[in-house]
Amino acid sequence: QIVDLDTKRNQNREGLRALQKDLSLSEDVMVCFGNVFIKMPHPQTKEMIEKDQDHLDKEIERLRKQLKVKVNRLFEAQGKPELKGFNLNPLSQDELKALKIILKG
Repeated sequence: QIVDLDTKRNQNREGLRALQKDLSLSEDVMVCFGNVFIKMPHPQTKEMIEKDQDHLDKEIERLRKQLKVKVNRLFEAQGKPELKGFNLNPLSQDELKALKIILKG
């Protein structure tokens, strides 16, 4: 399920990139929904894809958190020790900026 959502997220990213390259904001664009093509205004299409990207990001993150819990339960049931570093979280933008400032100084 994570792989399918990630594939859709990559397709959305490709679509957003194509919209960014197309500088004619006044023209309508063709959007594919399954087997149907629909003509939509450029700004509305971009906004719709960005909202879908946000939703996909949140859904993938939720599934990954659930996966971590399930993997820990599996290791616990097998009597194996918990994986080291498996529950690490990435740095936020603010934390990354602060770290760069510290390393430069």
